[in-house]
Amino acid sequence: MNIIKNMEAVFVVAMALAVPGSYLLDGIPQARARTYTADAAQIASGDKVAVVTVSAKRLSAEDKADGSRG
Repeated sequence: MNIIKNMEAVFVVAMALAVPGSYLLDGIPQARARTYTADAAQIASGDKVAVVTVSAKRLSAEDKADGSRG
């Protein structure tokens, strides 16, 4: 089948599959987020600030110039 000659038929078939598919997917109920209570240790407040420590090797000048990261 030459797709260029039958582009209209390909488009119609694609729409015939896409339109009902969108209605079917719309009927699926959305995922619901779980509701839970957070502990006091999980909540950042004014006196407790969450701190993230990142440890990584610094690139040398040669690595920066070369563009490699390994």
